[in-house]
Amino acid sequence: MLAQTSPAWLRELLAGYGPVVRELFWFTVGLVTVYALGRLLLVPAVTRIVSSRNRNNPTIASATSTYLRVLLVGFAVLTGLVAAGYGRLLSNSAVIIAAITFVTGIAGQQIFGSLISGMFLVADPDFNVGDWIEWDGGQGTVEAVHFRVTRVRTPNNGTIAVPNTQLTDSSLTRPFGRDSYRVTEQILVGYDQDTEHALLELRQTAEEDEAVMAEPAPNTRVLDLGPNAITLQAEFWIDDPMDRNIVTIRSDFRRRVKRRFDEEGLTIAPPSGQSLSGEITVENRGETPTSGGD
Repeated sequence: MLAQTSPAWLRELLAGYGPVVRELFWFTVGLVTVYALGRLLLVPAVTRIVSSRNRNNPTIASATSTYLRVLLVGFAVLTGLVAAGYGRLLSNSAVIIAAITFVTGIAGQQIFGSLISGMFLVADPDFNVGDWIEWDGGQGTVEAVHFRVTRVRTPNNGTIAVPNTQLTDSSLTRPFGRDSYRVTEQILVGYDQDTEHALLELRQTAEEDEAVMAEPAPNTRVLDLGPNAITLQAEFWIDDPMDRNIVTIRSDFRRRVKRRFDEEGLTIAPPSGQSLSGEITVENRGETPTSGGD
């Protein structure tokens, strides 16, 4: 009824765009259907299976979910194209090669470099979600390895996205990568202090902490004889470093050392402390002349 009462130009317009609308409709139906089913059924199921088989490596589970979603988008697009009637076009190898070349040129080497770097990070058994890492330019806890970046939680509870290429191109340090971790603290004392007494108090302060391991036992040493002060070093080990707040342990140790040194009459020297002795004599060689006035 609408087609009969419409003007001729409108009927021609609808006739011309009718196939395009139908193709767009079926493309949308195919894409949305496959993507929705994949996100609701496939991705969660595969992620659960991978997680159950890799309980000690949450990085693989995180990466599996990320890469599955990317593959799902690609498959959903292909399904939409087939549903729209472009299946024969996709069978043309020349078209596929041209499309791949176009995508490669648009994406550039940086994106593909990040993708490959992310795969290497996922495959590295010493790089896992939950690990504390340090690299050139930052430090923090790994939260997830994504398609192009790795999400890291910083010490001040912020989140940064670090390009995967930056992590693979620089030296990564995992200070808490084993079952125990050595904490090293340095204290400066003056040359007029009893060094042996200070070393003893440092060791006993470390031994009194419940978080400090008894074996290997804490130890102290004279690290340096500086121009202004003696540098003492205390070393002690803690277990389960990933489950402990290293910053808090260091802070508590320093507080106890300061309190204990005050009780024992030991003085912590400032880095630039100077001890001066002697006397100053002021001589009055005469009165300062004054100028007269009118």
